[in-house]
Amino acid sequence: MLIAILVVVVLVLARSVKIVPPERAGIVMRLGRFSRVLPPGVSIIVPFVDKVQHTVDLREQVVSFPPQRVVTKDDLVVSIDPVITFQVTDPVSAIYEIGNYTRAIEELTTNHLRTIVGGMDLERTRAGREQISIRLRTVLDAATSKFGVRVHRVELKDIA
Repeated sequence: MLIAILVVVVLVLARSVKIVPPERAGIVMRLGRFSRVLPPGVSIIVPFVDKVQHTVDLREQVVSFPPQRVVTKDDLVVSIDPVITFQVTDPVSAIYEIGNYTRAIEELTTNHLRTIVGGMDLERTRAGREQISIRLRTVLDAATSKFGVRVHRVELKDIA
């Protein structure tokens, strides 16, 4: 009987201690609803009631998307290879406001790149790499702030 009680106590203690790595944040669900965000380190949760449903990487992430074919103002097709550097600033919004924030950033990049470059001719596009990056970063940062992501840099690896 004592052994059974000891096993139950150990099991409850083991389920109540959660360790979140330093570069992550844990999203705690209590009975199926959002409860709180666990900071990095050791945390205590209520066993069998609370569950760490998601962990979100809070480090800066670099994503390279496939080259995008864009039509310029003078009806020429250019291929632009974007690289986006971003960071999750609000883990709750990143999980619950959007299904896949990396995919959303890719789609937003593609759409806004077409809009920006579509208003420029070929020579301005080639010479204006820095201008395109700045405009794209500004637009992306404003759009992604709604789902807890901050865009730090936009680089255009290649314009062909």
